[in-house]
Amino acid sequence: MIGQTQQTIDSVLPRAQQRSLLVSTGIPLVVGVAIALLPVPANLSPEAWRYFALFAAVIIGIITEPIPPAAVGLTGVVLAAALGLVGATPAASAAWALSGFGNTTVWLIFAAYMFALGYAQTGLGKRIALQLIRVLGSRTLGLAYAITLADLLLAPFTPSITARAGGTIYPVIRSIPELYGSRAHDPSARKIGSYLLYTATSTTLVTGSMFITALAPNALAIGFIAEGTGLQISWWDWFRGFAPVGFALLAIVPALLYRIYPPEIREAPEAPRWAAAELSAMGPISRREILLLVLVSLALTLWIGAAERIEPAMAAILVTVLMVVLRVVSWNDVIGYSQAWNVLIWFATLVTLAGGLSETKFVPWLADSIAPSLSQLGTTASIVALVAVFYASITAHTATLFPVFLGIALTIPAVSPMQWALLLAYSLGLMGILTPYGGGHQAIYYGSGFIPRRDFWVLGLILGVVYFVVYLVVIVPWLRFLGF
Repeated sequence: MIGQTQQTIDSVLPRAQQRSLLVSTGIPLVVGVAIALLPVPANLSPEAWRYFALFAAVIIGIITEPIPPAAVGLTGVVLAAALGLVGATPAASAAWALSGFGNTTVWLIFAAYMFALGYAQTGLGKRIALQLIRVLGSRTLGLAYAITLADLLLAPFTPSITARAGGTIYPVIRSIPELYGSRAHDPSARKIGSYLLYTATSTTLVTGSMFITALAPNALAIGFIAEGTGLQISWWDWFRGFAPVGFALLAIVPALLYRIYPPEIREAPEAPRWAAAELSAMGPISRREILLLVLVSLALTLWIGAAERIEPAMAAILVTVLMVVLRVVSWNDVIGYSQAWNVLIWFATLVTLAGGLSETKFVPWLADSIAPSLSQLGTTASIVALVAVFYASITAHTATLFPVFLGIALTIPAVSPMQWALLLAYSLGLMGILTPYGGGHQAIYYGSGFIPRRDFWVLGLILGVVYFVVYLVVIVPWLRFLGF
């Protein structure tokens, strides 16, 4: 009987996959159980400690992925509610479990995914990138800035860097190196391909920090900030707070890489001709592209100028509805866009889980425990230390560390809650530069074969330091000047 059962299992999953599933399932369970069995710390309730054990298991499960991450998060929320770890009554537990689905920022990021769908369906994103290459791409450095500018224009409406840099920008620029005999997995990659592709993958991380809607974890951080501080950070406040840093880095990075990772080919006359041919093949701009351009401009206008009259998430959903009404995308496109619905469930559950750390008083307890050590540091040293540690924690999920670091930061009264919130949140995009796996798009660019592994790590370290130094030197006085 046992042999028959094993044969059945083997017929469903190969042994290598069985071992992988066992490890990916076992690690979160072992960690969760181990934490739960430890003595409850002083001044913390048993329920809070058990909730933290479950939370830790869920976050590790999201990393190891025995099942899809969104399903792991949903499982954690349901277990916490069913076990009564958050909420005094079953009704209160259920209300807490579903609270993330009422988070407006989660719906804002969902609607922004629909804008990205529109870019892909209509071809508008590709057309913008090709137009910039046609105009600016006669020199290699100008081509790098054209790629950067294309990403900047798409970023406010594309909350997935993977979709923006990997799905829209990469397919366009991937064809350029071959025009100059620059081939992947070959020394000729350094002719032009290595420089262009690394510029694209590094600058998109800057634009990812520039807009709430340019990087999905930004929206998650906004939810945590509202939960932990009561602050409501608008799209415009986020942008103007980071703009000097963002524009400075976008100006510096292509030129810096041109010096430290130079292309062998400095002139690129073929690129504009190739872009013009591609645009000719696409034909004249379509009605759907024009409508999409008008609608995303409407969304941007409402986010900036009408936030007090219409909540940004509602503005984004309104534009999504108009996209369907005007047939820019179909309703079947909307309901069939599984990535957007997956992100909705994933982020809603993560917002709920992170909120549970505050609900159970775990974050205040941890902050109070660490505060005495931080009180011995000056204000500047505290800012550098906290942001540096958070910045370097690239392998940990935003949901794991952001609420904890924010809670700790709020114990330092010399810096306002708004400043602390933004100081930590803005680094979510920038920190991705440090490794080849700092973002989903990095795997695409690394897999292209134009950027060797060693170059990814060395350049990541150099730009990581540049990003961090420019960030702190500019952002701290700027936020104070804004009165945040």
